[in-house]
Amino acid sequence: MTAPQRPRVPRRVLDGVLLLDKPLGLSSNDALIRAKRLYLAKKAGHTGTLDPLATGLLPLCFGEATKFSQDLLEADKTYEATMRLGVRTTTGDAEGEAIDTRAVTCDEAAVVAAMSGFLGEITQIPPMYSALKRDGKPLYEYARAGQTVEREGRRVTILKLDLLACALPDVTFRVTCTKGTYVRTLAEDIGEALGCGAHLVALRRTGVGALTLENSVTLDALSDATEAERDTWLQPVDALLSTFPSVELNEDATRRFLHGQRLKLSELSISSDAANAPRVRVYAAEGRLLGVAKPGEGVLAPERLVVTAES
Repeated sequence: MTAPQRPRVPRRVLDGVLLLDKPLGLSSNDALIRAKRLYLAKKAGHTGTLDPLATGLLPLCFGEATKFSQDLLEADKTYEATMRLGVRTTTGDAEGEAIDTRAVTCDEAAVVAAMSGFLGEITQIPPMYSALKRDGKPLYEYARAGQTVEREGRRVTILKLDLLACALPDVTFRVTCTKGTYVRTLAEDIGEALGCGAHLVALRRTGVGALTLENSVTLDALSDATEAERDTWLQPVDALLSTFPSVELNEDATRRFLHGQRLKLSELSISSDAANAPRVRVYAAEGRLLGVAKPGEGVLAPERLVVTAES
């Protein structure tokens, strides 16, 4: 006799952005699965991975917001990190085994001076313990097999690098950097510049583009909340687009825009900032987000549209 099947729980159609404060030890995908289950959401995705050993801001996109997740993948990131001088590890962080131990003879002034040398555009060699792929296989798989493969240096930019605390051998700093920056590698390279080596012992992401931890929520808080309370944590879809100039369309232009038609800039009420921007967010007259578009060559070209009941 077969057991009766449980009735399927209907999934909700949700559009919005959840600013999740990811806990230590959980992968980004596992965090997404848990949040999606709590919301009973039909469609969800994240905006770039955060290592299991890192905590902090992980924006999750629901429904129509998933169309704009790529914009956050490209965005600058801000982290607060603690590195321990004097010890290098196999992984560049506290999860690995110590492979080199040296005396820490520097002082705070030397730390500040060394850090200043990493401001601006730098070249990083991606760590072996990373998800970057070589011949279709993640580098960490080679590393776990005891293999080291050649990696090309990658150009990244360290936009800000500030010392927050110096209690040697531990140094805590805040860094704002472009996409693709490995903070583990930055810590290791600063350690080498100081002549003693280093590894990362804590990492917390505090910002992604214009988004911060200020309006974030933990999985525990979501688990304890009611459905209505959870929904209050959802930010609107255009929270992902706040750095783009905005354009408002009248009723006729809205209709044509939603049909994918290019609109002449000369026929629109558009600021010079928006007209010269690489991308803009587009709204109907009543404030409804229609999508994003690219201005250029005298026209406003629809790029990604938001599908709603009113569309």
